[in-house]
Amino acid sequence: MMVDPLVGLIAAAAAAALAVVVLWLKGERGRAEAQARIDQLTQIASSLDAANRELAGRVGQLADSQARATAQLTKSLEERLDAVSQRLGEGLEKSATTTAKTIGELQTRLTVIDEAQKHISELSGQVIGLQDILANKQARGAFGEIQLNAIVQNALPPSAYEFQAVLSNNKRADCLIKLPNPPGTIVIDAKFPLESYQALRNAADDGARVSASRQFAADVLRHVTAIAERYIIAGETAESALMFLPSEAVYAELHASFQGVMEKAYAARVWIVSPTTLMATLNTVRAVLKDAQMREQAHVIQREVGLPLADVGRLDERVEKLQTHFAQAEQDLKQIGISTAKIASRAERIEAVELEEPDALAGAAKPRPTLVARE
Repeated sequence: MMVDPLVGLIAAAAAAALAVVVLWLKGERGRAEAQARIDQLTQIASSLDAANRELAGRVGQLADSQARATAQLTKSLEERLDAVSQRLGEGLEKSATTTAKTIGELQTRLTVIDEAQKHISELSGQVIGLQDILANKQARGAFGEIQLNAIVQNALPPSAYEFQAVLSNNKRADCLIKLPNPPGTIVIDAKFPLESYQALRNAADDGARVSASRQFAADVLRHVTAIAERYIIAGETAESALMFLPSEAVYAELHASFQGVMEKAYAARVWIVSPTTLMATLNTVRAVLKDAQMREQAHVIQREVGLPLADVGRLDERVEKLQTHFAQAEQDLKQIGISTAKIASRAERIEAVELEEPDALAGAAKPRPTLVARE
């Protein structure tokens, strides 16, 4: 164990002071007093040495306590540092996992966004293609016919319609709905005027809007008149025809802002329909066709119902004959029972007859018993 330098300095100072005191005493006083003083100083030095040793022991204990406290503090700090390091590691790991998951989800969403962007690009191309189609009258007519064909094929059986049918006036109808009279065959036309509608939608001011509205109404009424003249033929078609608009927007604009055009179309017996209203109309046509088929098959149903009635009549006659046979058989059984009873009665009478003894027969001849038959 090392001694504190302060303790060494104190001991050296005490020794020097003792030497100085000894010299001084020798020089100033007598030897006896010096010896007494030396003894006293020796005792003081011993006391100082004991105090020095006690102080050194306490300093050593203090150093040991300090070392233990330092070791304990170091251990506690290491444990806390390990705990903090562990928590920090777990937090970093969790944060890394969360970050990786978030990045993965972000990549997935980015992939979805990329796919959506591709679909939007494709849709934009399709819209541009649709605009090109609608800008061309022939292509627009083909587009309307394709949509019309799809709706009709989904709603009606093949025997109820005909596409591109030629009428007696050599006019070709886009679609012919075959219905019984009344109402008769109905023609559906799939062409529609779009240029004036586009001008109406793109009008920059009120004046242009009014001019485009007049032109749009005139184009629609002109087309309505052409349909009425071409596709309503007395004795061949129904008294009305359908003008198919493959655009719900045009149909909604007509109903919202052009009531006069709709009324004139109704007066001309040309019904303007959109894809939605055409589907509802075709569902009604299907119900009419089903009802007509039921009426056509009514006589077949009546005949089929009459056949079981005739069979029931014949069955009734045969049951009556069978009942007659059963009655005759019952009468015959009764007669058989009567004959059986008579035969049993006669057998009992035969068994009751008593014949005489042989001795009695030798003495006198007696008449033989006579069996009388009873009915």
